[in-house]
Amino acid sequence: MTRYPMFNPQLLQSFVAVCESMSFTRAAERVSLSQSTVSQQVRRLEEMLGKPLFERNPHRVQLTEEGGRLLSYARRILALHEEAHDALTGFWRDGVLRLGMPEDFTVPTAGLLAQFSLAEPHLRLDVTSGLSADLYSAYEREELDLVLVKQRRRQPPRAARPEPLLWLDSLARPAIERAPVPLAVFPLNGLYREELCETLDGLGMRWRVSYASTSLAALVAASAAGLGLTLLPASCRQQGHRVLGAAEGLPEVTGFELALYYRDNAPGATAALAGALASFCGLQP
Repeated sequence: MTRYPMFNPQLLQSFVAVCESMSFTRAAERVSLSQSTVSQQVRRLEEMLGKPLFERNPHRVQLTEEGGRLLSYARRILALHEEAHDALTGFWRDGVLRLGMPEDFTVPTAGLLAQFSLAEPHLRLDVTSGLSADLYSAYEREELDLVLVKQRRRQPPRAARPEPLLWLDSLARPAIERAPVPLAVFPLNGLYREELCETLDGLGMRWRVSYASTSLAALVAASAAGLGLTLLPASCRQQGHRVLGAAEGLPEVTGFELALYYRDNAPGATAALAGALASFCGLQP
């Protein structure tokens, strides 16, 4: 097995500092070393690789092509060092807030999360998106600290609001007029799928799953395009949709809500983010 010389993280740290400041003097201040030491460390890297990393002249410092290639690797190596340290020392145990939310809330809440991050700069946000059932299961296993989920009404959450649902079909290519009726649904255990299928069974309507996706945006587009009838939140209605109801023999569906959960012993930052999310989503205690 061929053995290669290992990169010393301290050398890489000085190298990255020079790259980002384009000055050996400023780089030395940044890493708290003398300018001569930083120069020596860069020279050691150049000797190890057998290639110059910088083009030096009295007025500026510029990366060579090889230096530019090393910079990408150096940053990744240093990031892995930091990640390994944090994981093994438990640094993030009290410095991470694990948030779970449905996919359709990740983009609208980005500004709110950015504002929260500025207020809590030493706290890392780990955001997980997915099916509400999976998010709530992860919360129960204590793998998530705060979750925003869509659900049938159950034990009182911290805050919630009703989630009105609509039967959505294509205006141009109605699925309801076909037999069996094609459906566009979430995968098994996905919210609304069981309700949709049980309702159609109760009405004696023949159906088949023609399109399935974990993505809400995909289901919205698929139903509007004519791939299948679906049952989704009223907020998903698009111009290309036809809303079905009593005229087609379909009942109003109620009993669903958007809910927020976090634990009694949650840190203040978690409660603060929960309050901001509740306000943003119009949830009530």
